[in-house]
Amino acid sequence: MNEISEANLELAAANAKSGKKSSRKTNVKDDRNWEYHLGFLMHDVSRLRRTVFDNFMRPLGVTRSQWWVLAYLSRHDGMVQSDLANLLELGKAALGGLVDRLEASELIARRPDIEDRRVKRVFLTSKGKQVIKEMAAMSHDMSERILEGLDHDQRIHLCEMLEMVKSNLVSIKSQEEG
Repeated sequence: MNEISEANLELAAANAKSGKKSSRKTNVKDDRNWEYHLGFLMHDVSRLRRTVFDNFMRPLGVTRSQWWVLAYLSRHDGMVQSDLANLLELGKAALGGLVDRLEASELIARRPDIEDRRVKRVFLTSKGKQVIKEMAAMSHDMSERILEGLDHDQRIHLCEMLEMVKSNLVSIKSQEEG
């Protein structure tokens, strides 16, 4: 990264921390424009991380969509299938197909709800829980490789900044929906 871009990023981080808006005018035609570059950078990092994670998970025979479902179930085992679809922002039919394949692989099991037999709950099987453990170990290894060169404090600071960006995005999204 060149010195101007680094200075822009440092200024933006300092302004974000203090709540100030940057008073510095930027030129959209300038490749060093951090505001223009930021969106592409965030998109590229997210896309590359997903691609690398897919490659890490390939030996487990789990697709991106499947590991996404398994990851949510690892935190909320026994979810109602329609709630899981909403949480993942998937249509019920799309999630149904994923759940069918995961069930055929014996990674999850669907069971009727105790109070309402029409409602299906989705549970990890013991095989699914083992895959989650393997995924977690592989994810940790991948994260260590991704964050190579960042010390502990830098990693914490990066997470804090990303949490702030996420919070801002959630706020904007809820304002637009409401």
